[in-house]
Amino acid sequence: MIRKILVANRGEIAIRVMRSCYEMGIHSVAVYSSADRMSRHVLFANEAECIGEAASNDSYLNIDHIIAAAHKHNVDAIHPGYGFLSENAEFARRCEKEGFIFIGPRAETMEGMGDKISARRRMIEAGVPVVPGTEESLTSAEEAVRVAKEIGFPVMLKASMGGGGKGMRLINSEEEVVEMYNAARSEAMSGFGDDTVYIEKFVEEPHHIEFQILGDKYGNVVHLFDRECSVQRRHQKVVEESPSPFIDYNLRMEMGAKAVAAAKAVGYVGAGTIEFLVDKYHHFYFLEMNTRLQVEHPITEEVVGVDLVKEQIRIASGQPLRFKQEELRQHGHAIECRICAEDAEHDFMPSPGVIKQLTEPHGIGTRIDSYVYEGYEIPVHYDPMIGKLIVWATTREYAIERMRRVLYEYKITGLTTNIRYLRRIIDVPDFKNGDYNTYFIERNEDWLRPRLGFKNDSEQMAVIAAYMDYLMNIEENQPDTAAYNSSAINRWRSFGLQKGVLRV
Repeated sequence: MIRKILVANRGEIAIRVMRSCYEMGIHSVAVYSSADRMSRHVLFANEAECIGEAASNDSYLNIDHIIAAAHKHNVDAIHPGYGFLSENAEFARRCEKEGFIFIGPRAETMEGMGDKISARRRMIEAGVPVVPGTEESLTSAEEAVRVAKEIGFPVMLKASMGGGGKGMRLINSEEEVVEMYNAARSEAMSGFGDDTVYIEKFVEEPHHIEFQILGDKYGNVVHLFDRECSVQRRHQKVVEESPSPFIDYNLRMEMGAKAVAAAKAVGYVGAGTIEFLVDKYHHFYFLEMNTRLQVEHPITEEVVGVDLVKEQIRIASGQPLRFKQEELRQHGHAIECRICAEDAEHDFMPSPGVIKQLTEPHGIGTRIDSYVYEGYEIPVHYDPMIGKLIVWATTREYAIERMRRVLYEYKITGLTTNIRYLRRIIDVPDFKNGDYNTYFIERNEDWLRPRLGFKNDSEQMAVIAAYMDYLMNIEENQPDTAAYNSSAINRWRSFGLQKGVLRV
């Protein structure tokens, strides 16, 4: 029995795991850096332990500190969440060695699937379609030129240990190969400590579609259907939905069967994701396997009705899967938007700061996985994602309508977020029609540019009015004239008149 779990992560995913623990009667232990002392995941957990300074290497990536905290709090298991150490084979081994259950796949599986070249070979052996390309790492720029010419341009150069778009280069001609080869190796070395790269045929107009899988310790594997993740900016997902509007029932079943075959080929245990590229002709190819919970897992939970974290914990404790493939169904449609503290109008620069006001949307079919609150300061040291906004409805059309409404209701002041940018995405005709691929953002730049007009202006005025009302309420409690003359509202009014911001 697992009675206490240390969550080796922070932010919204830490709270997400702890919520499932609470429902299962399992105590949770939070770990936190000095910068996260007032983070909600620390307040939510049953117990908490500081594991280092703000820098990730001194805290959330420090295996020794996390293991020491696990011993101190006498936990049974460690859940890595996603990011940080979630796909670190050394961490998984260390947990087992120290007597803790690692809630994730075996270290050997991580190593085998973390190396993209090794993963390609394993998938070919399992009969899973892969993109034409090299099965060994490239040894020189000259070899890269030869292989690219054999496969035929365009090709994609990729880092073997890569992820998140790092170490990837699209090559359209022979003249570009040497420069791109050197650049990709350099980026791979700085990002992953390994400069191994390989080449694949570039899939034109691709859809990024992934399948959620679960495997137990007894060889049982099921898939929990698909997620469409093609709304991406620089290979980073922005909006996801389930089911995919691009694939039909027969292709969904075929891809699901291949996802299960891929997981069985590596003896997969736990929750994972098989990612595919699907071209415009509906041919699909294995892309990679993520040996952890995905950021976008909530949309699968909404349409399938399975708590993936609870299943992870049950599997890790030795229980067999509770359902068979034929018992799983998709119901309705779910969409997820990633809410980030970043400035979409200025090249998506991170926008850390203090949240002055927070209004989260509510209503039927609305879910928010977040960790922030009014007065909380978003730290500069970590990913800028504030949380995830998820909606569910009976149809895709209704889900889009609901997402449009809740994005309008979502208000955060004190820092800049990408909420307006997400609103524009939802309004793009290609998105509403389900007619998009991974080039969605590039092909809809005109739609996604900020549009000046009454709607934006009225929203700005609403914020100004609300702030003025707040300051006026402060004034009403000022005891004397001197205090009034130096009060915030008068200083603000004077500044506004000088700058012209109050000229309505």
